[in-house]
Amino acid sequence: MKPEVLVTRKILERPLNLLKEKAEVTVHLEDRAMTPEEIVAQLPAKIALLSMGGDPISAKILESGKSLKIVANYAVGFNNIDLGTATCLQIAVTNTPDVLTDTTADLTLALILGVARRIAECDRFVRAGRWKEWKPALLLGSDVHGKTLGIIGLGRIGSAVAQRALGFNMKVLYTDVRPADRSMEERCRAKFVSWEELLTESDFVTLHVPLTPETTHLIGQEELRMMKRSAFLINASRGPVVEEKALVEALRSGIIAGAGLDVFEDEPRVNPELLHLENILLLPHIGSATFETREKMGLVAVNNILAVLRGEIPPNILNPEIYRK
Repeated sequence: MKPEVLVTRKILERPLNLLKEKAEVTVHLEDRAMTPEEIVAQLPAKIALLSMGGDPISAKILESGKSLKIVANYAVGFNNIDLGTATCLQIAVTNTPDVLTDTTADLTLALILGVARRIAECDRFVRAGRWKEWKPALLLGSDVHGKTLGIIGLGRIGSAVAQRALGFNMKVLYTDVRPADRSMEERCRAKFVSWEELLTESDFVTLHVPLTPETTHLIGQEELRMMKRSAFLINASRGPVVEEKALVEALRSGIIAGAGLDVFEDEPRVNPELLHLENILLLPHIGSATFETREKMGLVAVNNILAVLRGEIPPNILNPEIYRK
C-alpha cells in the first residue's frame, strides 16, 4: 500500500503526477485555502503534508499528524510553520529555495519600473477614456536609469536584483547583518553602507529580508522620514517588514514619492487606505508566479517528500537536528 500524502492546494500537473507515482495523494481541489480544521481532519493517516506558504501549520495541526514525517512547504518562507513543535515531534520541515530567485528579482524590477513610470495609473487612465491628447506634462514619472538603488538584504534575491540594476546603470548600495564577500560585491558592483546612508541616499529602497522578530516593522515612520521625498519603497519580501500604517501616512503626506508592494502586513487583506492612493502599485503576492517557477517549486517540494519516503534526509531540510543521533 502506498504511503498517504495530503496536498493542501492543487499544484501544477508535472510535480503532482510525480508524487502520485509513489504515494496515495489527497489534493484539496476547491479554489480556496484549506481551513486548519480541514487539515486536522485529513492528516492523521498521512505520512507527508505538502503545504502552501499561507497555510498556518500550527502545533495543533502537527500534533494531529500521528504518522507525519515531513511538512514540505511550497514556498521559500516558512514562518507559517511552527518549526519548534515540528522539531520536537521529529517532523522534517522543508522549503523551496533557489528556484524562485530570478523570477522574484524580475518582479522586483517590474515594481520599480511600474511605480516610477506610473504604469498601472497610466493603464487606468487609458481604459477610462481620459486620454484625449498628448501633453508635455501628462503623467510624468521618474527615471530609473542612473539612479541609486538601496538593497536591504543582499542574499540570493537581493543580489539578483542588484545584477539586474546594472543594466539600468544604477548605483547599488546595500546593507545587511554583515558585508557580503568581496566576490559578491564585485559581481553586483554593490557598496556596503550603513542603514542611515542607504535610506538617505537611495532613490529606490528594496527589501529582501526574511521575516523574523528583528525584521518585523523594519521600515516604519522613522525610517520612511529618513528617505528622500523623491524616493520609492519596494517590498517583495514579507509584508510585516513594513509598518503599513506608517507607509500610508508617508504616501499621503509626500514623505516619499511612492511604493510598490507584492506583499502585505495581513495578506490577503490589504489595508483599505492603501487602495485609495495613486502613488502605490499593489500586486497579489505574485513574486514567483510564472509557470516555469511554480512548476520548479512543486518539483522541489515533491522531491523533498520522496526523499523522506525513501528514508533519506530531504535536500532542503530546515531542521536537520532531527536526524542527529
